[in-house]
Amino acid sequence: MKSYKPTSPGRRDGTVIEYRKKLSTTKSQPLKRLTVGRSQTGGRNSYGRITALNRGGGNKRKYRQVDFRYDKRDIPARVEQIEYDPYRTGFIARIVYQDGERRYILAPQVLKVGDMVLTSAEAQPSTGNRLPLGEIPIGSFVYNVELKPGAGARLVRSAGNYAEVVAHDAGYTQLKLPSTEIRKIISTAWASIGAVSNEEYRLVSLGKAGRARHMGQRPKTRGSAKNAVDHPHGGGEGRSPRGHRRARTKQGRPVGKGQKTRSPKKYSNYAIVRRRKPGRLMGGKR
Repeated sequence: MKSYKPTSPGRRDGTVIEYRKKLSTTKSQPLKRLTVGRSQTGGRNSYGRITALNRGGGNKRKYRQVDFRYDKRDIPARVEQIEYDPYRTGFIARIVYQDGERRYILAPQVLKVGDMVLTSAEAQPSTGNRLPLGEIPIGSFVYNVELKPGAGARLVRSAGNYAEVVAHDAGYTQLKLPSTEIRKIISTAWASIGAVSNEEYRLVSLGKAGRARHMGQRPKTRGSAKNAVDHPHGGGEGRSPRGHRRARTKQGRPVGKGQKTRSPKKYSNYAIVRRRKPGRLMGGKR
């Protein structure tokens, strides 16, 4: 992490990641045939109505087509470059297979230029390699986890995250997820060995509102500062309590403060071995 001299209020508290030390290069352009243009929605749906609050503006970005399916198996690949991706918190790695094809993958920690990675059921459980969950030893850290075999990675993809393999039982593998939830996933689903790169991301302090605007984040208004017609927490004379036992969203649904929001009849409830711990940072009450 890098902090600046406090020459202004924004500089005083702001911190940044030293990308020159993290990435193999900071000036090269992404591989053109693996990028596409992508228009921003501003939080609006096809009717032009805002359905996701506090979105809009931000810098123009190119979308990198990252491979989450890993359908090229049993062919070794070499890491050509570690790059920044504006659409995700972790870094991405550009790899070249022995047959010459190039792809982007989500880069794990400690992976560097020149390393070899392999997607194979017979691969060694080393960082960057990808195997079926049933072939991964207990105690290993994994990321890019599939829920269904061949459907592509769905879980554990954000910066610094990893899941731990805790058990193999009756054709299922039990994983302890970053939320502290323990979930069982069919052992024929695939996962990558290691933890997602850019683990310092969660320590970044923006320092000023302008950096949030550059990221496409618009200001947020507290519910208690609104009128009663606009939010369940609004209204009242002066600073008033919310008037409800549970905190609510604008639409009236329970949210935050360790409250359970999962549907009691959700289709995947059978896969939950142990529910996540409520509270700050998923670590229980503080």
